[in-house]
Amino acid sequence: MNRWLLIRRARGPAFLILVGVTALLNQWGILSFSRSWPLYLILAGVLLLAERAAISGTPPPVPGQPYGQSLANVPGSTPNVASGGDPSISAPAALPPVDDSRSTGENWRS
Repeated sequence: MNRWLLIRRARGPAFLILVGVTALLNQWGILSFSRSWPLYLILAGVLLLAERAAISGTPPPVPGQPYGQSLANVPGSTPNVASGGDPSISAPAALPPVDDSRSTGENWRS
């Protein structure tokens, strides 16, 4: 499973646990709900930092490529060694030519 997705899925349970801990501290008279708002901001910030760290650890996706598919599995891709890149990373296949017959500018209102 992707690390970013794991952290994203843990967001709800983490806030639910924090609500429970806050309720427990409120019941014991240690911390009231009105003074616990910084804890929620801290938790949100830590989770956002963890998500960004997980995203920055993975290479950006190739446009048009399904999410989670590695570049080695793209049909028609070749290793990008000529440009000095990593041979384990493949370049995407060439895109088909664009049909420009409709965009000549003639009869653009019809």
